[in-house]
Amino acid sequence: MKHSLQLKLSQHLTLTPQLQQSIRLLQLSTVELNQELERYLAENPLLERADLSGEESLTPPPAEGAPATASSSVETEPSPSPEDSSSFGDEMAPGPRRSDEDREDFTQIAAAEPTLQEYLIRQLQLMQLTERDKRIALVVITHLDEDGYLKATLEDLVQVARAELEDIEAEEITIAIRQIQNLEPAGVGASDLSECLALQLRALDASEPQRERAIELVTRHLDALASRDFNKLKRQLGIDEDELREVRALILTLDPKPGRAWGEGDVRYVVPDVTVRKIGGRWLAQLNRDAMPRLRINKMYADLLQSSRDSGGRNLSGQLQEARWLIKNVQQRFDTILRVTQAIVDRQKNFFEHGEVAMRPLVLREIAEAVGLHESTISRVTTQKYMLTTRGIFELKYFFGSHVATDTGGACSSTAIRALIKQLVAAEDGKKPLSDHRISDILAQQGIQVARRTVAKYREAMHIQPANLRKSI
Repeated sequence: MKHSLQLKLSQHLTLTPQLQQSIRLLQLSTVELNQELERYLAENPLLERADLSGEESLTPPPAEGAPATASSSVETEPSPSPEDSSSFGDEMAPGPRRSDEDREDFTQIAAAEPTLQEYLIRQLQLMQLTERDKRIALVVITHLDEDGYLKATLEDLVQVARAELEDIEAEEITIAIRQIQNLEPAGVGASDLSECLALQLRALDASEPQRERAIELVTRHLDALASRDFNKLKRQLGIDEDELREVRALILTLDPKPGRAWGEGDVRYVVPDVTVRKIGGRWLAQLNRDAMPRLRINKMYADLLQSSRDSGGRNLSGQLQEARWLIKNVQQRFDTILRVTQAIVDRQKNFFEHGEVAMRPLVLREIAEAVGLHESTISRVTTQKYMLTTRGIFELKYFFGSHVATDTGGACSSTAIRALIKQLVAAEDGKKPLSDHRISDILAQQGIQVARRTVAKYREAMHIQPANLRKSI
């Protein structure tokens, strides 16, 4: 085989580390961004958070009435060159941070809230029980789920208890269950919904009107109540419509998940990235400065790098460049979020004026063309980024939706249609709720052509029950 050298030209796209970092930061939520920045701060000594105590922010808020453009809201000083070490300590990413003393300690507040098990154990310690009985009751408590139900079988509980105590009988477990069911909150320790509601009703004063009939209903006729077969319930309970209404009203005051009031649960904090308000007759987006981390180059290490430039310091030089990249990419992230948000606000201004029913159809491509970015970038920007408005907090993705044609040749947003369906259901006659077909007809009369199956899909997405389950007495 003959060996030879050949020259071949080809083109391919390569993402630089700086661009990869920019893309990664863009898709993070505000909470995730701060977690990522903490990692960078721990690894790079040249990077630090700016302390605003006694120091004026380099990103002053825009003057009242000034347009909230990307340049006015997030303006910073230009990055210094490596030779200008005197300005290293002043290079910052936008956004002030409150001092630790000003911050509320939500962690301690959450930690002070007892779990359901802890709350029950505290009550158990106050009961006049033997140590053996308390240990058996503890076995029962540890098998309660987050809603307060006891799903474990009696046999399973006996086996678990026998691993700790000898000669455990099923009757002892049954007694322990009864003791737990007498604790607060009422309804805890039940095996199913029927027993849970019955326990809560029995905990009420005996003079409570309709208490006994309510107990009979939840223990024997709960399925008929769930299916809203009110005629059947009146026959089975031997009562008239007014009495059934009172019984049902009493049952609706009960808690089907009594354990949910305790414990941490799945708590998620939403930090709005931008705020929207009307200034000078125009709806404008402004960055939420409390959500913007403020970074700068550590002046001490920058001076050290300057003094050791001739004698080495390559490692610090690399970390300096990484710190400058990060500051620039954080700046660019907020610039992009603001540009995209303002483009959304300009197209959905009727929403801010009139609510969901005025939402217009909007797709990612339209915003991408308006701000000169790729659709994938718009998707990253609008995911887990939130907007604080006079109507509440919304994820940026909320403002995008498909369209449905109207009789006039225009288009109506799917979000607006869902809002109309919600309004129709809220205003319906409870004794004759609107069917999906009837809702479709009403929308058609307003010039919006929506199929019955589409109405059903939107209704289910909003967790609205079908007409037969919305029927009231």
